[in-house]
Amino acid sequence: MGFRLPAIRRASFTARQATSKSEDIPKGYFVVYVGEKQNRFVIPISYLNQPSFQDLLSQAEEEFGYDHPMGGLTIPCNEDVFQHTMSSFKGQ
Repeated sequence: MGFRLPAIRRASFTARQATSKSEDIPKGYFVVYVGEKQNRFVIPISYLNQPSFQDLLSQAEEEFGYDHPMGGLTIPCNEDVFQHTMSSFKGQ
C-alpha cells in the first residue's frame, strides 16, 4: 500500500488574491511567511511534528512572540534555509 507525501507549495498571489485568505489554503495546510520579502508558503500541517520545523517555530516565538504582523506565521530565516529544511521532510 502506497501513500503520497505532502509537498510544500510556494504561493504566488497578487494583492487582490491575497485578501481572500482562507479560500487559498487547502484543508490540512497552513500559511507561513519567510525571508526579507515575506514570501508566502502554504505547507502541510504534518510538518509541525518535525523537530527542525519546531526549531523554526521557536525562533519565530523568540523574535515575534505571538504577534505576527502578516496575520500568518512569520518565520525569521532566509528563504533558502527554509526551503532546504522543508525539502528534508519529503523523504520522511
